[in-house]
Amino acid sequence: MSLGLGHGKPLDPAEGTVGVAPDALPPLPDDLLTNPDGARLDPRDWFEHPDRPLEIEIGPGKGSFLLAHGAEHPEVNILGIEWMGEVYRYTADRVRRQREANGTLTNARLLRADATAFVKWRVPDAIVTTIHLYYSDPWPKRKHHKNRVVQHAFLRDAWRILTPGGQLRVVTDHDQLWVWDRAHFDAWTHPASPESPAERAGLPDPPFAEQPFDRPAWATEGTLLGTNYERKFTGDHHQPHATVLVKR
Repeated sequence: MSLGLGHGKPLDPAEGTVGVAPDALPPLPDDLLTNPDGARLDPRDWFEHPDRPLEIEIGPGKGSFLLAHGAEHPEVNILGIEWMGEVYRYTADRVRRQREANGTLTNARLLRADATAFVKWRVPDAIVTTIHLYYSDPWPKRKHHKNRVVQHAFLRDAWRILTPGGQLRVVTDHDQLWVWDRAHFDAWTHPASPESPAERAGLPDPPFAEQPFDRPAWATEGTLLGTNYERKFTGDHHQPHATVLVKR
């Protein structure tokens, strides 16, 4: 069975060190739908120090945040999950070059996979301290809204894999996507009602608390993350939206 949980050639010469090699993901079991735990694996084992807290960045793009955050926080491991093969290879090579230049970023790795599928099927319960979701594809056409990362099913999966008090950190500069995201977040941060999504069943009420987004120390004036994307595409007339959901 193939659900986009790992794909493409590993890096050369960083195979198995920066880029997670395809053979690190065993085939999905045939009984996946009836036995979802059968596909779980522990991505912490992919790091030199698996005992460190694990963070995930969904869609790191060219890696500006991942490189800055990984260098600023050597005490955590961060796994960037990128689907586009060319972008995955570019970012993983940036990590490799920084390692060789100054010995940092031994705590950062890249996986080529469908991030939402990886979170759903592969990641065990309560092992991730932070999920970073920054400037994800807005999929603006209505028929493509099903492809947006933030869905009720994804929020259930995020709640499951986060540690108690773990955070889902979100930033977008797309106003329509923010309206979509905001409606989903409200459904998970307010007390249950008849309109609450079925995916909330059996979870604390509400499953998440919400808190303001705090900028990292390296973020430049007028940005939330200090990435090249923000400096190029945001400004006085195009302000980003941001929030933090905290697992209760």
